[in-house]
Amino acid sequence: MTTAMHILTRTDLADVELTPAEAIALVEEGYRAFAHGVSACPVKLMMPVPAAERDAVAYSMLGYDGWLDQVGFKTSYRQGSESAEKYYTTISLYDDTTGRPFALMDCQRIGATRTPATTAIIAKLCARPGATSALMIGTGIQGRNTLPYLLTALPGLERLRLFGTHPDGIAESVRVMRRWFPDREIELVGDVPAAVAESDIVVVASGRAAHPRVRTDGLPPGGLLISVASKGIESGALGQADYVIATSSGQLGVTGARLAGHGGFAGVDAELPEVVAGRIPGRRADTERVFVFSSGMIITDIPVAHALATRAVAAGRGQRVELWT
Repeated sequence: MTTAMHILTRTDLADVELTPAEAIALVEEGYRAFAHGVSACPVKLMMPVPAAERDAVAYSMLGYDGWLDQVGFKTSYRQGSESAEKYYTTISLYDDTTGRPFALMDCQRIGATRTPATTAIIAKLCARPGATSALMIGTGIQGRNTLPYLLTALPGLERLRLFGTHPDGIAESVRVMRRWFPDREIELVGDVPAAVAESDIVVVASGRAAHPRVRTDGLPPGGLLISVASKGIESGALGQADYVIATSSGQLGVTGARLAGHGGFAGVDAELPEVVAGRIPGRRADTERVFVFSSGMIITDIPVAHALATRAVAAGRGQRVELWT
């Protein structure tokens, strides 16, 4: 007996269609399945590579989507944090109904889809009622889809602003917005603290930030600050918030511990899957400054990867490789 797996490259997946609304719905269902106890998602593993001069780190995640009956393994390796040139990430899916492998895929497109989808879900559930302005800080791979995804979830947003330092990233962010919302414009900003003070929703996904680090107490009353595992957030930002949410409190301890600072941070008020399930509010008052730590969870990678893989295979993409004979 032979057992084969579909191998899907970055090129195979590049133009497989998935709208912002579809992506948001897939990710929301992933969180909801987890909240209902049918999925499993252990805390991710992180290993800084001991050779400090290489500035390298490796991650691994394992999870199970109980509504899709798919097991997923995700691995990531990054050397250097100044660019995405040496960042490699894959995900493999196994069908738990048949007990057979399904796909091994490049995971860049998946991360660039589920991350802004998570941001949009957070904004929908945690922004103050009537929010009209959003600021995106960062133009890397996982941030370029953010503004159109936010606008999909919150059509009432009137002012969309962007801070970035890489011309290609800025141009791609603008292109993606025009693809989905051709009649909307993005305003580029240079003064980050001033823009933060005027924005209802602030998303920070910058690396080694070329801007003053963002403080939660720099938000206007009722502001929402979303950190996408960002180094552009000031240490101690958790203690400055009135209400704190994490996609996973366990992963906050692994990848976001510095955000607690030295102020005796009391802990997370809610986890996002519980907010998605409607068990805990996304905020308690319109004037609260809310901080959300968004760390990738494989329960959101799996549904996006499964949808892209299913569509890619149906279109004849990729290779069917007999790894086990």
